[in-house]
Parts: sequence; structure tokens; C-alpha cells
Amino acid sequence: MIEITETDALSRVAAYCSTAEHCRAEVTEKLQRWGIPYDAIDRIINRLEQEKYIDEERFCRAFIHDKYRFAKWGKIKIGQALQLKKIPQSVFYRYLNEIDEDEYLAVLDNLLAVKRKSVHAENEYELNNKLVRFALSRGFEMKDIRHCITLSDENDELE
Repeated sequence: MIEITETDALSRVAAYCSTAEHCRAEVTEKLQRWGIPYDAIDRIINRLEQEKYIDEERFCRAFIHDKYRFAKWGKIKIGQALQLKKIPQSVFYRYLNEIDEDEYLAVLDNLLAVKRKSVHAENEYELNNKLVRFALSRGFEMKDIRHCITLSDENDELE
């Protein structure tokens, strides 16, 4: 195994952080895999934070935006993923609540409408149960799921 110096590790990780947003936990894990001593990891992480290569709040905003817009995750699933990345709830909670409520419900409604077409159910009750389980697995809250399913049921009756 090739020995990596602290300076070399710092420059490699700085390059890694400059290509995309990364959190403290991701960078620490990478340095640990490289076999960097813990005291050196602390120095490297602190330097990266001072030079703004790592910024937990900026990471949260980007992560929430990407998971919500592109992966179509709900707030619960995004929050759990951020906790797995060792981001404190006090840091990410504010950004989760900045998501526009109407846009959030539109994303959920669209997800449910697409899923509704591919779900096989014997009756409306079974269909709605399957849709609820699907939306819960995507990390959406029950109150929002009920809101969207009720709306789509009302729209079906109007047609």
C-alpha cells in the first residue's frame, strides 16, 4: 500500500471537494480509507472548512435541492439521509422547511399519478393503500399523501 502524506491527502481531498459538494463525514470517511491518522484528518478537515471547501450548510442546501427535485424524495427521507451523513438536525431542518409547499405537493401529486397508472389493484381501497405505501417509502408525510390522494380521487369523480 502506498503511503499518502498529509499534504498530498489535503490537495487530493481539496480537488475532490471542488468538483461537488461534500460533507465533513464523507471527507473524513475517505481520508480514513486512505489510512490517514486521526489527528491529521482533523487538521485537514479544519483547513478545508476554513478555506470553504467544506461547508455543511451549503452541502445541506444542495443535497436537499437535488434529492427533492431530481430523486423526488420527501422531507422525511431527505432528513434521514442527512442524519446518516452526521449532519445535525438543527442545521438541515431550516432548509427542509424552505421547500415551497405548493411545489412539494405538486411533485408528490405527479409521482402518485404516474404510479397510479402502473399499480394493479382490485378496488379503489387497495389502490390507495398501495399508493400510500409507495409515497411513504419515498419519504413523504402522511398528511401530504392523504391530501394528494383525496384530490386525485375527487378529480376522478369529476371526470
